Amino acid sequence: MKKITTLAVLAASVFAASPAFAEYPERPITLIVPWSAGGGTDAVGRTIAQGLQEQLGTPVNVVNRTGAGGVVGHTAMADADPDGYTIGLATAEITTYKSMGTSQITYQDLTAIGLVNFDASAFNVSTDSDWNDVKSALDDIKANPGKYKMSGFPVGAAYHLAFAGFLNDNGIDPQSVPVVPSQGAAPGFQELAAGGVAIVPSSLPEAVPMRQAKRVKTLAVLSDKRLDAFPDVPTIEEAIGKKAVGGTWRGIVTPKGVSDDVAQKLEAALKTVVASSEYTDFMSKRGFGVKWLPSGEFEEFMKNANESNAAVIKKLGLGQ
Repeated sequence: MKKITTLAVLAASVFAASPAFAEYPERPITLIVPWSAGGGTDAVGRTIAQGLQEQLGTPVNVVNRTGAGGVVGHTAMADADPDGYTIGLATAEITTYKSMGTSQITYQDLTAIGLVNFDASAFNVSTDSDWNDVKSALDDIKANPGKYKMSGFPVGAAYHLAFAGFLNDNGIDPQSVPVVPSQGAAPGFQELAAGGVAIVPSSLPEAVPMRQAKRVKTLAVLSDKRLDAFPDVPTIEEAIGKKAVGGTWRGIVTPKGVSDDVAQKLEAALKTVVASSEYTDFMSKRGFGVKWLPSGEFEEFMKNANESNAAVIKKLGLGQ
Protein backbone atom coordinates (compact mmCIF):
# COMPACT_ATOMS: atom_id res chain seq x y z
CA MET A 1 0.00 0.00 0.00
CA LYS A 2 2.88 2.34 0.91
CA LYS A 3 4.57 1.57 -2.44
CA ILE A 4 1.41 2.39 -4.38
CA THR A 5 0.98 5.68 -2.53
CA THR A 6 4.60 6.67 -3.23
CA LEU A 7 4.19 5.93 -6.93
CA ALA A 8 1.00 7.97 -7.04
CA VAL A 9 2.74 10.95 -5.45
CA LEU A 10 5.64 10.70 -7.90
CA ALA A 11 3.26 10.47 -10.83
CA ALA A 12 1.33 13.50 -9.65
CA SER A 13 4.56 15.44 -9.28
CA VAL A 14 5.70 14.62 -12.80
CA PHE A 15 2.25 15.45 -14.22
CA ALA A 16 2.13 18.83 -12.46
CA ALA A 17 5.62 19.71 -13.71
CA SER A 18 4.84 18.84 -17.32
CA PRO A 19 5.01 21.69 -19.91
CA ALA A 20 1.24 21.74 -20.36
CA PHE A 21 0.83 22.83 -16.76
CA ALA A 22 3.88 25.13 -16.44
CA GLU A 23 3.12 28.68 -15.40
CA TYR A 24 3.16 31.31 -18.16
CA PRO A 25 5.63 32.45 -19.32
CA GLU A 26 8.10 29.59 -19.41
CA ARG A 27 10.09 30.72 -22.45
CA PRO A 28 11.04 33.96 -24.25
CA ILE A 29 8.36 36.26 -25.69
CA THR A 30 8.58 38.03 -29.06
CA LEU A 31 7.33 41.60 -29.34
CA ILE A 32 6.58 42.58 -32.95
CA VAL A 33 7.11 46.25 -33.82
CA PRO A 34 5.58 47.15 -37.22
CA TRP A 35 7.98 50.02 -37.93
CA SER A 36 11.72 50.32 -38.51
CA ALA A 37 14.43 50.03 -35.89
CA GLY A 38 15.59 53.39 -34.58
CA GLY A 39 12.24 55.15 -34.94
CA GLY A 40 9.92 56.39 -32.23
CA THR A 41 7.68 53.33 -32.19
CA ASP A 42 10.73 51.07 -32.03
CA ALA A 43 12.09 53.06 -29.07
CA VAL A 44 8.78 52.77 -27.20
CA GLY A 45 8.60 49.06 -28.02
CA ARG A 46 12.08 48.35 -26.68
CA THR A 47 11.36 50.24 -23.47
CA ILE A 48 8.13 48.29 -22.98
CA ALA A 49 9.97 45.03 -23.76
CA GLN A 50 12.58 45.73 -21.10
CA GLY A 51 9.89 46.47 -18.54
CA LEU A 52 7.87 43.36 -19.38
CA GLN A 53 11.01 41.27 -19.20
CA GLU A 54 11.58 42.43 -15.64
CA GLN A 55 7.95 41.91 -14.64
CA LEU A 56 7.48 38.51 -16.28
CA GLY A 57 10.93 37.10 -15.58
CA THR A 58 11.60 35.98 -19.14
CA PRO A 59 13.35 37.58 -22.15
CA VAL A 60 11.13 39.77 -24.34
CA ASN A 61 12.78 40.13 -27.75
CA VAL A 62 11.82 42.92 -30.16
CA VAL A 63 11.44 41.95 -33.82
CA ASN A 64 10.85 44.68 -36.42
CA ARG A 65 8.46 43.51 -39.13
CA THR A 66 8.25 46.45 -41.50
CA GLY A 67 6.61 47.15 -44.83
CA ALA A 68 3.42 48.38 -46.51
CA GLY A 69 2.83 51.19 -44.02
CA GLY A 70 2.73 48.85 -41.04
CA VAL A 71 0.51 46.22 -42.69
CA VAL A 72 3.24 43.56 -42.64
CA GLY A 73 3.88 43.89 -38.91
CA HIS A 74 0.25 44.10 -37.87
CA THR A 75 -0.57 41.08 -40.02
CA ALA A 76 2.25 39.14 -38.35
CA MET A 77 0.75 39.96 -34.95
CA ALA A 78 -2.66 38.67 -36.00
CA ASP A 79 -1.31 35.52 -37.69
CA ALA A 80 0.87 34.37 -34.78
CA ASP A 81 -0.09 31.48 -32.50
CA PRO A 82 -2.38 32.77 -29.72
CA ASP A 83 -0.21 31.30 -26.97
CA GLY A 84 1.04 34.55 -25.46
CA TYR A 85 4.58 34.13 -26.78
CA THR A 86 4.07 36.57 -29.65
CA ILE A 87 2.69 39.99 -28.81
CA GLY A 88 2.72 43.25 -30.74
CA LEU A 89 2.95 47.00 -30.40
CA ALA A 90 -0.02 48.10 -32.48
CA THR A 91 -0.18 51.66 -33.80
CA ALA A 92 -2.97 53.98 -34.93
CA GLU A 93 -2.72 52.74 -38.52
CA ILE A 94 -4.48 49.47 -37.59
CA THR A 95 -7.73 51.47 -37.52
CA THR A 96 -7.25 52.77 -41.08
CA TYR A 97 -6.19 49.88 -43.32
CA LYS A 98 -9.58 48.44 -44.21
CA SER A 99 -11.14 51.81 -44.91
CA MET A 100 -8.12 52.88 -46.97
CA GLY A 101 -8.26 49.62 -48.93
CA THR A 102 -4.66 48.70 -48.15
CA SER A 103 -5.48 45.57 -46.13
CA GLN A 104 -8.44 43.68 -44.69
CA ILE A 105 -6.81 43.48 -41.26
CA THR A 106 -8.48 45.45 -38.45
CA TYR A 107 -8.24 45.84 -34.69
CA GLN A 108 -10.84 43.04 -34.43
CA ASP A 109 -8.16 40.56 -35.51
CA LEU A 110 -6.24 41.32 -32.32
CA THR A 111 -6.79 41.11 -28.57
CA ALA A 112 -6.30 44.42 -26.78
CA ILE A 113 -4.00 44.25 -23.75
CA GLY A 114 -3.43 47.93 -22.96
CA LEU A 115 -2.86 51.38 -24.46
CA VAL A 116 0.56 52.74 -23.48
CA ASN A 117 0.87 56.03 -25.37
CA PHE A 118 -1.17 58.81 -26.92
CA ASP A 119 0.28 61.86 -28.67
CA ALA A 120 -2.40 64.47 -29.19
CA SER A 121 -2.39 66.54 -32.37
CA ALA A 122 -1.76 70.24 -31.93
CA PHE A 123 -3.17 73.06 -34.10
CA ASN A 124 0.05 74.88 -35.08
CA VAL A 125 0.18 78.02 -37.23
CA SER A 126 2.81 80.61 -38.08
CA THR A 127 3.41 83.39 -35.56
CA ASP A 128 2.67 85.75 -38.47
CA SER A 129 -0.81 84.24 -38.89
CA ASP A 130 -3.82 86.48 -38.36
CA TRP A 131 -5.37 83.62 -36.40
CA ASN A 132 -4.98 84.06 -32.67
CA ASP A 133 -7.64 81.57 -31.60
CA VAL A 134 -9.34 78.47 -32.93
CA LYS A 135 -12.72 80.09 -33.58
CA SER A 136 -11.32 82.77 -35.88
CA ALA A 137 -9.30 80.11 -37.71
CA LEU A 138 -12.31 77.87 -38.27
CA ASP A 139 -14.46 80.79 -39.41
CA ASP A 140 -11.81 81.84 -41.94
CA ILE A 141 -11.23 78.30 -43.21
CA LYS A 142 -14.97 77.75 -43.65
CA ALA A 143 -15.38 81.05 -45.51
CA ASN A 144 -12.44 80.37 -47.85
CA PRO A 145 -12.44 76.71 -48.96
CA GLY A 146 -9.22 75.71 -50.67
CA LYS A 147 -7.31 78.82 -49.62
CA TYR A 148 -5.40 77.27 -46.72
CA LYS A 149 -3.15 74.21 -46.86
CA MET A 150 -1.65 71.93 -44.22
CA SER A 151 1.47 69.76 -44.05
CA GLY A 152 3.61 67.65 -41.73
CA PHE A 153 2.61 64.11 -42.83
CA PRO A 154 1.79 61.87 -45.80
CA VAL A 155 -1.83 61.87 -46.96
CA GLY A 156 -3.92 59.55 -44.78
CA ALA A 157 -1.50 59.51 -41.84
CA ALA A 158 -2.78 59.63 -38.26
CA TYR A 159 -2.32 63.38 -37.78
CA HIS A 160 -3.98 64.06 -41.14
CA LEU A 161 -7.04 62.01 -40.21
CA ALA A 162 -7.18 63.53 -36.72
CA PHE A 163 -7.22 67.09 -38.02
CA ALA A 164 -9.53 66.26 -40.94
CA GLY A 165 -11.93 64.67 -38.45
CA PHE A 166 -11.78 67.79 -36.30
CA LEU A 167 -12.66 69.96 -39.32
CA ASN A 168 -15.47 67.61 -40.33
CA ASP A 169 -16.95 67.67 -36.82
CA ASN A 170 -17.07 71.45 -37.06
CA GLY A 171 -18.94 71.57 -40.34
CA ILE A 172 -15.93 72.05 -42.62
CA ASP A 173 -15.30 69.78 -45.59
CA PRO A 174 -11.82 68.33 -44.83
CA GLN A 175 -11.03 68.35 -48.56
CA SER A 176 -11.26 72.13 -48.44
CA VAL A 177 -7.88 72.17 -46.65
CA PRO A 178 -5.50 70.44 -49.08
CA VAL A 179 -2.44 68.55 -47.89
CA VAL A 180 1.09 69.31 -49.03
CA PRO A 181 2.58 65.88 -48.21
CA SER A 182 5.78 65.63 -46.21
CA GLN A 183 7.66 62.87 -44.44
CA GLY A 184 7.13 64.17 -40.94
CA ALA A 185 6.62 67.37 -39.02
CA ALA A 186 10.09 68.89 -39.56
CA PRO A 187 9.71 69.48 -43.33
CA GLY A 188 6.13 70.51 -42.69
CA PHE A 189 7.29 73.26 -40.34
CA GLN A 190 9.84 74.38 -42.93
CA GLU A 191 6.95 74.72 -45.40
CA LEU A 192 4.98 76.65 -42.77
CA ALA A 193 7.88 79.03 -42.15
CA ALA A 194 8.23 79.58 -45.91
CA GLY A 195 4.56 80.50 -46.19
CA GLY A 196 3.62 77.52 -48.34
CA VAL A 197 1.06 76.19 -45.86
CA ALA A 198 -1.01 77.70 -43.07
CA ILE A 199 -1.32 74.76 -40.65
CA VAL A 200 0.88 71.96 -39.33
CA PRO A 201 -0.97 69.48 -37.11
CA SER A 202 1.68 67.64 -35.07
CA SER A 203 2.52 66.51 -31.58
CA LEU A 204 3.52 69.39 -29.33
CA PRO A 205 7.05 68.02 -28.72
CA GLU A 206 7.64 68.12 -32.48
CA ALA A 207 6.69 71.81 -32.48
CA VAL A 208 9.06 72.77 -29.65
CA PRO A 209 12.04 73.99 -31.77
CA MET A 210 9.82 76.25 -33.88
CA ARG A 211 7.87 77.46 -30.85
CA GLN A 212 11.10 78.31 -29.05
CA ALA A 213 12.33 80.14 -32.15
CA LYS A 214 9.10 82.19 -32.13
CA ARG A 215 8.25 80.94 -35.62
CA VAL A 216 5.18 78.96 -34.58
CA LYS A 217 2.24 79.45 -32.22
CA THR A 218 -0.08 76.71 -31.09
CA LEU A 219 -3.77 77.59 -30.93
CA ALA A 220 -4.93 74.43 -29.14
CA VAL A 221 -4.36 70.72 -28.67
CA LEU A 222 -6.77 67.90 -29.54
CA SER A 223 -6.67 66.39 -26.06
CA ASP A 224 -9.18 65.84 -23.27
CA LYS A 225 -6.98 67.88 -20.91
CA ARG A 226 -4.00 70.22 -21.09
CA LEU A 227 -0.64 68.49 -21.43
CA ASP A 228 1.54 68.76 -18.34
CA ALA A 229 4.59 69.78 -20.37
CA PHE A 230 2.64 72.51 -22.21
CA PRO A 231 0.30 74.11 -19.67
CA ASP A 232 -0.03 77.27 -21.78
CA VAL A 233 -1.77 75.45 -24.65
CA PRO A 234 -5.56 75.14 -24.24
CA THR A 235 -7.60 72.13 -25.31
CA ILE A 236 -10.00 72.43 -28.23
CA GLU A 237 -12.87 72.17 -25.75
CA GLU A 238 -11.54 75.15 -23.82
CA ALA A 239 -11.10 77.06 -27.07
CA ILE A 240 -14.49 76.50 -28.70
CA GLY A 241 -16.60 74.65 -26.13
CA LYS A 242 -16.67 71.44 -28.16
CA LYS A 243 -14.51 68.43 -27.27
CA ALA A 244 -12.08 67.06 -29.83
CA VAL A 245 -9.48 64.36 -29.20
CA GLY A 246 -7.18 63.09 -31.92
CA GLY A 247 -3.61 62.13 -32.67
CA THR A 248 -1.54 58.99 -32.81
CA TRP A 249 -1.12 56.14 -30.32
CA ARG A 250 0.53 52.82 -29.49
CA GLY A 251 -0.69 49.82 -27.50
CA ILE A 252 0.14 46.20 -26.73
CA VAL A 253 -1.95 43.47 -28.38
CA THR A 254 -1.89 39.72 -28.89
CA PRO A 255 -3.35 37.47 -31.61
CA LYS A 256 -7.06 36.78 -31.23
CA GLY A 257 -7.78 33.69 -29.15
CA VAL A 258 -5.19 34.09 -26.41
CA SER A 259 -6.40 32.62 -23.09
CA ASP A 260 -7.89 34.90 -20.45
CA ASP A 261 -5.23 33.86 -17.95
CA VAL A 262 -2.40 34.87 -20.27
CA ALA A 263 -4.11 38.14 -21.29
CA GLN A 264 -4.70 39.07 -17.66
CA LYS A 265 -1.11 38.34 -16.68
CA LEU A 266 0.20 40.41 -19.57
CA GLU A 267 -2.15 43.27 -18.72
CA ALA A 268 -1.11 43.31 -15.06
CA ALA A 269 2.58 43.33 -16.00
CA LEU A 270 2.05 46.02 -18.62
CA LYS A 271 0.15 48.26 -16.21
CA THR A 272 3.09 48.11 -13.80
CA VAL A 273 5.55 48.94 -16.60
CA VAL A 274 3.56 51.96 -17.80
CA ALA A 275 3.34 53.31 -14.24
CA SER A 276 7.09 52.86 -13.61
CA SER A 277 9.46 55.80 -13.35
CA GLU A 278 11.71 54.16 -15.94
CA TYR A 279 8.93 54.28 -18.53
CA THR A 280 7.51 57.69 -17.65
CA ASP A 281 10.98 59.28 -17.52
CA PHE A 282 11.89 57.79 -20.90
CA MET A 283 8.65 58.97 -22.49
CA SER A 284 9.05 62.45 -21.02
CA LYS A 285 12.60 62.80 -22.33
CA ARG A 286 11.55 61.68 -25.80
CA GLY A 287 8.47 63.89 -25.78
CA PHE A 288 5.95 61.03 -25.94
CA GLY A 289 2.66 61.15 -24.06
CA VAL A 290 1.95 58.44 -21.50
CA LYS A 291 -1.64 57.19 -21.53
CA TRP A 292 -2.84 53.97 -19.94
CA LEU A 293 -6.07 52.23 -20.87
CA PRO A 294 -6.77 48.65 -19.68
CA SER A 295 -7.86 45.98 -22.14
CA GLY A 296 -11.59 46.68 -22.24
CA GLU A 297 -11.18 50.44 -22.58
CA PHE A 298 -8.41 50.01 -25.14
CA GLU A 299 -10.72 47.78 -27.22
CA GLU A 300 -13.43 50.46 -27.09
CA PHE A 301 -10.84 53.13 -27.93
CA MET A 302 -9.83 51.25 -31.10
CA LYS A 303 -13.46 50.66 -32.05
CA ASN A 304 -14.21 54.38 -31.82
CA ALA A 305 -11.04 55.28 -33.73
CA ASN A 306 -11.93 52.78 -36.46
CA GLU A 307 -15.39 54.26 -36.91
CA SER A 308 -14.16 57.85 -36.83
CA ASN A 309 -11.36 57.17 -39.30
CA ALA A 310 -13.69 55.33 -41.67
CA ALA A 311 -15.98 58.36 -41.83
CA VAL A 312 -13.10 60.78 -42.41
CA ILE A 313 -11.41 58.56 -45.00
CA LYS A 314 -14.67 58.38 -46.94
CA LYS A 315 -15.11 62.14 -46.65
CA LEU A 316 -11.58 62.65 -47.97
CA GLY A 317 -12.17 60.26 -50.87
CA LEU A 318 -9.19 58.12 -49.85
CA GLY A 319 -10.97 54.77 -49.56
CA GLN A 320 -10.75 52.12 -52.26
